[in-house]
Amino acid sequence: MLNNTQRRFGNLPETFYSALSSQPFAHPHLVAFSEPAAALIGLDASAQNHPDFISTFTGEKPVEGFQPYAAVYSGHQFGGYVPQLGDGRALTIGEANGWEIQLKGSGLTPYSRFGDGRAVLRSCIREYLCSEAMAALGIPTTRALCIIGSDEPVRREQVERAAMMTRLSPSHIRFGSFEYFAHTNQHEALQQLVDFTIEHHFPAFKGDEAGWYTEVVERTARLIADWQLVGFTHGVLNTDNMSILGITLDYGPFAFMEAFDAGFTPNHSDEGGRYAFEQQPAVGMWNLNMLAVALSPLLSSDALKEGLRRYEPAFLARFEAGMRAKLGLAESLPEDRMLMRDTIQLLHKTRMDYTRFFRALPDDASTLFKDEHQAEYAEWAKKYAARLTQENRNAQQRKAAMHTVNPKYILRTHLAEAAIRKAEDEQDFSEIDKLRRILKNPFDEQPEYADYALPPADDAPEICLSCSS
Repeated sequence: MLNNTQRRFGNLPETFYSALSSQPFAHPHLVAFSEPAAALIGLDASAQNHPDFISTFTGEKPVEGFQPYAAVYSGHQFGGYVPQLGDGRALTIGEANGWEIQLKGSGLTPYSRFGDGRAVLRSCIREYLCSEAMAALGIPTTRALCIIGSDEPVRREQVERAAMMTRLSPSHIRFGSFEYFAHTNQHEALQQLVDFTIEHHFPAFKGDEAGWYTEVVERTARLIADWQLVGFTHGVLNTDNMSILGITLDYGPFAFMEAFDAGFTPNHSDEGGRYAFEQQPAVGMWNLNMLAVALSPLLSSDALKEGLRRYEPAFLARFEAGMRAKLGLAESLPEDRMLMRDTIQLLHKTRMDYTRFFRALPDDASTLFKDEHQAEYAEWAKKYAARLTQENRNAQQRKAAMHTVNPKYILRTHLAEAAIRKAEDEQDFSEIDKLRRILKNPFDEQPEYADYALPPADDAPEICLSCSS
């Protein structure tokens, strides 16, 4: 069923992984399928109807010539180092067109620790939808091919249905992959992993490890700036959840911020707000420092420090360019930083919906503000209007440009929850596919789906998210 299969990471010695097989479900069924993700590995829409599709993407039917494996890694979780983690419920079953194909929820591995190796339908739906939504927003991310459901029960905070999701990524190597070999003093393996990573994913930096590390720093900075620009909060930015490629990896208790709150965190178990929205840029730098420590047996401290110095300018350049575009500013002026700061303060003070504000801005954003905040908005709007007089574009040109960077549709938590409830309670998966198709075109008006651009009702119950999946 899969053509052009490759084997890259799996050609490394078994120091880096454990070879094993999947533990398929009894009576599996297809829950969701993404045509755009399928195209990445050479499959078309009809693939979901192939008699071998479900058996392939539950691991029951192995990909010819490929030995599945679970990778080992470690990482800093909430600031504390955990010596061994690894793919505790994930299994890479093949590679095609440069994409590793990984099952999440495939069963026990040597790295499962106290887990059961399974994923639940709830978390699979959230990751599936957000992976594809982030890709449509133009933010680097892993992709989601499909969800396979089952009636197998698994216990989390309550009994839920097990599911598997197929994740695609050019690589699943994490910061924690390097930490594991550094902190176990396996420096030859550490060098081998660096060499592999550069050869297959950063070929322009062959023979230039310092340049490679700097590139990782800058990619990470740009990624987190992209998150801040759309209000995305990852929720669990441990070093084992940070991709060496600078792409979004491991969707757990994530959320797109709605009512603006700089201290927003979607993870109810993150009581100290370590991974809150406003903390993500600093956490990115902290995690890169931990990666630098792991690479210190191979790179000089001067090279690592020089690389780390590129983080802040790379983040600010990306964030400020993005915020300027969100505000419809084609010119770059020194006073723009002050306007950006005033904008963020306005949104925070008024608890304004982040996405709706920027989308409405080229028309009349005042209609979004409550009466008690109209004066604050009017004061800000005067500064904004004065700044626009220094632009050369007319209002229509500016609006068209702003609508290419300010999405109308994001994966709001209540929308994902509605799809989950329908799937769990009614075995109706239609809302998952509907949401994916809406989010595939986040910048388009799609007037028939206007309700999907709205926040939840004021009296809607709060949805709590956690790391359990």
